[in-house]
Amino acid sequence: MTRMSDSDAPAYLDGQFLVAMPGMGDERFARSVIYLCAHSADGAMGIILNKPASDLNMPDLLVQLDIATEADAIRLRERVGHMPVLMGGPVDAKRGFVLHTDDFHIDQSTLIIDDGICLTATVEILRAIANGDGPASAVLALGYAGWQAGQLESEILANGWLTCPADPELIFHPALEAKYERTLRSNGIDPAMLSASAGRA
Repeated sequence: MTRMSDSDAPAYLDGQFLVAMPGMGDERFARSVIYLCAHSADGAMGIILNKPASDLNMPDLLVQLDIATEADAIRLRERVGHMPVLMGGPVDAKRGFVLHTDDFHIDQSTLIIDDGICLTATVEILRAIANGDGPASAVLALGYAGWQAGQLESEILANGWLTCPADPELIFHPALEAKYERTLRSNGIDPAMLSASAGRA
């Protein structure tokens, strides 16, 4: 199990939410809530938490990947049907990344991020979920959002993103369409006021 360096924590935004401001120019990130998994002088990587991956759900995806059988699908729908499959971002969109609680880890593969949240990007975690041995809470993201060195900092300074503390409950909540407003409201921000103030000089 690997952990981000403690010395990085004060300077960088690992484990924080990025919330797209109303003036976000890139439509791929409009009204996005992103959990920032890694942030350093070399760049940043995060998972979009509120955009579904078309009509995919966890049980059907496990069947498609030959991790589970069709016969398992009914049982899996009862057990993991609530786990969202997300469009995590435009980078590496065919690769899966699982954000999950820290009650599960794979040596040398699981990254501890912050506040009990981990990231694992190997097929073994999907097998564990299918077998009932996985984490208590998880979301699977296809792809991720990435920034080159200094890019995210520039976007934040340009008022593209609001940063705020991450709420683990919101990370795993299945109501994806509500996450944007819930994230703002949980940080004392009225979404209507944010929209009204956007673009003012």
